[in-house]
Amino acid sequence: MTNWQQFKLKDVADIKLSNVDKKTKANERTIRLCNYTDVYKNSFINADRAIDFMVASCSENQYQKFILREGQVAITKDSEKPDDIGIPTYISEDFNDVVLGYHLALFTPYEDKLSGKFLNYWFQTKFAKRYFENNAGGSGQRCTLVLDVIKSTPLYLPSINIQKQIAKVLSDLDAKIEVNNKINQELEAMAKTLYDYWFVQFDFPFDFAQGKPAANGKPYKSSDGKMVYNEQLKREIPEGWKDGTFETISTIIGGSTPSKAIIENFTSDRHMSWITPKDLSLNKGNKFITRGEWDVTEQGIKRASLKIMPKGTVLLSSRAPIGYLAISREEVTTNQGFKSFVPKKGYSPEFIFYCVKNLIPKIEANSSGSTFKEVSASTLRTISISIPEPEILEEYYKISKPIFKKQDLIELENQKLTELRDWLLPMLMNGQVTVGEAEEELGMVAEEDINT
Repeated sequence: MTNWQQFKLKDVADIKLSNVDKKTKANERTIRLCNYTDVYKNSFINADRAIDFMVASCSENQYQKFILREGQVAITKDSEKPDDIGIPTYISEDFNDVVLGYHLALFTPYEDKLSGKFLNYWFQTKFAKRYFENNAGGSGQRCTLVLDVIKSTPLYLPSINIQKQIAKVLSDLDAKIEVNNKINQELEAMAKTLYDYWFVQFDFPFDFAQGKPAANGKPYKSSDGKMVYNEQLKREIPEGWKDGTFETISTIIGGSTPSKAIIENFTSDRHMSWITPKDLSLNKGNKFITRGEWDVTEQGIKRASLKIMPKGTVLLSSRAPIGYLAISREEVTTNQGFKSFVPKKGYSPEFIFYCVKNLIPKIEANSSGSTFKEVSASTLRTISISIPEPEILEEYYKISKPIFKKQDLIELENQKLTELRDWLLPMLMNGQVTVGEAEEELGMVAEEDINT
């Protein structure tokens, strides 16, 4: 940290605590409000992310103080939990109608002393999080950061040019992750539409002259393909299709938890993956999962009678909450909060994933329990589904598998980029790694991507 200088936040930024509430008053200016959850859930705020911000109002004085401008940083300053305060977001463009809301603090860096992007990343360091947790006040169930504590926050800073270089290294990584996320969202929309078009609307492409599915065929139902009423499903399905259950297309397996009192049951080293609903919640937004926080040992597997499920198993969290879904990249086991679907011959994860996803409302409706809702394997075995002809599924797999494969590769790349960013963040922020060394690491990662 040679030539880095220590400052207090008040020396390098203007700091204000917002008092703009969610109310709308007739005599005030109409604005869009950037709320607590908007800051908490977004690493940056731009026009796209502000589209759905709630409409509210504020006084002219509040507007002048809390209108959002490019280069500013906002953080959460109140929460029920200490680790939820000090969560930052970067304001990436100017707004003329978006104002920061209550329970948030707004930082406007002095341009000759502090880079807003650098400050945003600094708030993500363990030092910043620990400082805020240790200095938060409040009473009862609420933790809060008062203005004097925020102003007195100590931080070491390099020159403004070095700050910008450090921020660029980290923001380039985040930008690549964001681009990948958008690509995967588009692929997900494509995959979901394909499934719905074929298996919900029954408009799979069909060659009526040949009487079989065809890439260049007409949409089946829309082109008056023959539909037959199915008594079990209580609706019409294409001729030749049957009714069945999840058990028709998969083997349904529950999980269990080895005793945590016996430390030999678990390991943080790579062994057999053991997935919990918490792992899926942290994996939210991703379709695939490799492993969770903990692996289970051979001893743990035997003592809990865990069943090892193959790659391509569809995992469904069956309680607390119901509805998290993922596809396993490797062999896995799970805790008792899951019912997992191991595909049977002729049925693939690409079909089973959306078949389960589309029926989650029905699965939830058939759940039971007083403390928390849970769905049992026996209940899942009674839920009726339509079973397409094998030829239809074969054509569907030809189209869907490449989409799923691309999503998987993008998720793996993002994991690698996120790990690199999380490693570089503290190292750059405390001067242990120079910008040149960081750029060298990025170059190596880019070269690996080209070669894979």
